[in-house]
Amino acid sequence: MAPYSHPYIPNSLPEIDEMMREIGIKTIDELYIDVPDIYRLKKTLNLPESHSELEVKQHVEKLLSKNKTCKDISVFLGAGCWPHYVPAVVKAIIQRGELLTSYTPYQPEISQGMLQILFEYQSMICELTEMEVANCSMYDWASALGEAARMAVRVTHRNKILIPKIIHPDRKAILRTYTEPVGITIQEVNYETGTGQIDLQDLRAKISEKAAAVYIENPSYLGFIETNMEEIEKEAHEKGALFIVGVDPTSLGVLKPPGEYGADIVVGEGQPLGNPMNYGGPLLGIFACRGDLHLIRQLPGRVIGMTTTVDGSQKAFCMALQTREQHIRREKATSNICSNESLCAVAAAVYLALLGPEGFRELSEIIMLRANYAIQLLSEIEGLHVPVFDSIHFKEFTVNFDSVNLTVNKVHRRLLEHGIHGGKDISKEFPELGETALYCITEVHSKEEIDRLATILEKIVREK
Repeated sequence: MAPYSHPYIPNSLPEIDEMMREIGIKTIDELYIDVPDIYRLKKTLNLPESHSELEVKQHVEKLLSKNKTCKDISVFLGAGCWPHYVPAVVKAIIQRGELLTSYTPYQPEISQGMLQILFEYQSMICELTEMEVANCSMYDWASALGEAARMAVRVTHRNKILIPKIIHPDRKAILRTYTEPVGITIQEVNYETGTGQIDLQDLRAKISEKAAAVYIENPSYLGFIETNMEEIEKEAHEKGALFIVGVDPTSLGVLKPPGEYGADIVVGEGQPLGNPMNYGGPLLGIFACRGDLHLIRQLPGRVIGMTTTVDGSQKAFCMALQTREQHIRREKATSNICSNESLCAVAAAVYLALLGPEGFRELSEIIMLRANYAIQLLSEIEGLHVPVFDSIHFKEFTVNFDSVNLTVNKVHRRLLEHGIHGGKDISKEFPELGETALYCITEVHSKEEIDRLATILEKIVREK
């Protein structure tokens, strides 16, 4: 029987032979001639026999059944990827073929739908943040921060970025990945031990004419609201530095938008806007800035613009700014960000349009009220210190177990026995805070769930 051949299946034998002849090799091994022999596998892989689609599906479902999801247990874990409700209409729209399979709108003539949605996304991000220009998405909050730091250096021709000591360690690590190779210095600003707020005295001591930007998160990584934003903005701008603000967008229904207190660049995580947690990704990086031409010209990613048809009779959309290496000379490119999170941005646009201003404000209020109800309830448990910092909190808050001689790990394992996933253990990230966990409350957590968390925690403390 002749070997099976099909022109569209490149791993069928005749096609493999033809490709090898074309590039001048006789065996597949010759493709790996540069790999030292010591690193090559000398045995045949123990692969299972082929199975039907049904059998593979059943096998994978059996493996997946070992996992517990938010549908199975109560989850109070946030720290950068939060449990929020995604309305059914969001899922229905982004699963439409013309959106789900759209890669990038290079040809405006056939991409008007996608371009318009991305334009609307940018417009709503600008409205939320009080900025004048937004790009149509980054990979996530961390990559947006890295790009903002490099953008600030290009604009100011300086090489130091000041950041808060209280910051997500992963976000800080990715920021260093973006900045260290190009000689940018990252310096941390201390916090006030009682409140967690930025230590203004330490900021004044560290900021100088070398500072390209001061970066502050509001709310902070540990959930408290920074109350000195105007003072921080003043310190930054008096030294000629840009003021970069990182946000959780769901807080902007109750907090002032960054543009109102002088932010030059705003970054953040758009995952809460209609995107599920999905094993931690994909996420959605928010990036916006003031309408200063010097800033806009250094903006990474893509900006969608609105124009008209040639005869002026209809609105039309196009990519108005594309400062990446695929579109302009490489040495002129501001960034190499390529396949961005357009589908996640579409989800965010649908979500924001669905809620509208009043609905979004109500969402923020519900989150803040429920989080502070949980804080009040857990703080009444004898021996727990909730929260660690004496500040107003939005969505997340800290719980310390030092006084009851319990480790976060032990508490967490006990909670899991009761079908509850506790907060994130931050005892290694911030050892000065002791045995502390970061808990998250959003609109998906009912009063009954919060009450049950308090009841079980009290039982764990009592039976320690």
